[in-house]
Amino acid sequence: MGANNAGGRLASLDAFRGFTMFWLMGGRGFLVALAALGAPITNFISYQLTHSAWEGVRYYDVIWPSFMLMVGASIPFSFARRSQTQSRAQIMRRVVCRGLVLFLLGSLRESIHAGVPRWIELSSALQPIAVAYVVASLLAGRSVRLQVSLGVAILAGYALLLALVPAAGIPAGNYEPNRNVVTAVDQMVIGRAHPEGWGTALSTLPTISTTILGLLFGQWLMSGHPPRVIARRMGIAALGCLAAGWALSPVVPVIMKLWTTSYGLISAGWAALLFLVFYWLVDVRGMRRWATPLVVIGTNAIAAYLGPTIVPVSRIAGIFTKPVVPALGAWGPLFAAGVVLLVNWSVLYWMYRRKIFLKV
Repeated sequence: MGANNAGGRLASLDAFRGFTMFWLMGGRGFLVALAALGAPITNFISYQLTHSAWEGVRYYDVIWPSFMLMVGASIPFSFARRSQTQSRAQIMRRVVCRGLVLFLLGSLRESIHAGVPRWIELSSALQPIAVAYVVASLLAGRSVRLQVSLGVAILAGYALLLALVPAAGIPAGNYEPNRNVVTAVDQMVIGRAHPEGWGTALSTLPTISTTILGLLFGQWLMSGHPPRVIARRMGIAALGCLAAGWALSPVVPVIMKLWTTSYGLISAGWAALLFLVFYWLVDVRGMRRWATPLVVIGTNAIAAYLGPTIVPVSRIAGIFTKPVVPALGAWGPLFAAGVVLLVNWSVLYWMYRRKIFLKV
């Protein structure tokens, strides 16, 4: 493995994407219900499956960066496959169209959640993914020096912007919720700020750097180098991001909702390490059977992400589980959460067996 994969894709990419999506399609609810029964290890997992209130990093704060990383890693495979029959100009036209569709799907998802039209909501994943995907695609095939330089420049520039630029009534370098330059720009550009303090317009910029890191990973995976060399490069990059983020954290607080530079580095480092584990186990060691349920999810990530929003499986399943839950006592919530997870996964499995894959 690790040799050129111009015509295919690595199973580890789908498995890791599926592992990341698993928590959003019912896995989190199931583990939280299990933790409520008092199992010690699941209490820790339950804690990790919630966002940090403001500062700090938990596993749930790494899910979004994991998506950004996987988007970047998939780009070289897509370009290599399409370059066999298309020019770069044709590929880029498709990239722009795909980015636009992803952006509009993000609008659809957030509009359904909010109950009102939300054309721009960059505090959710799909729209930043669309922007970062287009930018990273423009860098595909360019020099590694340019790719790395742009990724570093974005993070450095964003850190300086938050540290040195004041806003109306807000001093430079202020990172308080809803009282920082990120929120001020959202008020000016979009006309509103997120009630929970999530950044929108400016905070999309540093997500591009995580996607560029994924682009580097994808290029390494297709380089033809031995797996140990690729894994070593990934490990060095991941640990370098973690070290840089922790070194910066005393000066720049680690805040996911603003995607501060320290958070961007630390979260990218953890996401990279997690992917490295999947790459080594699934593609290098060939341990694929255990990952099949995750691959089922990962190969239909768009359906897994949008499906529960468009079709409220939790509410529909609740119609049938509600009469049973009281009779199960403390196990009732676990049963209800398990049914939702099973239904969501079963739909994806049905699609997987019939080779129905939603693409944009």
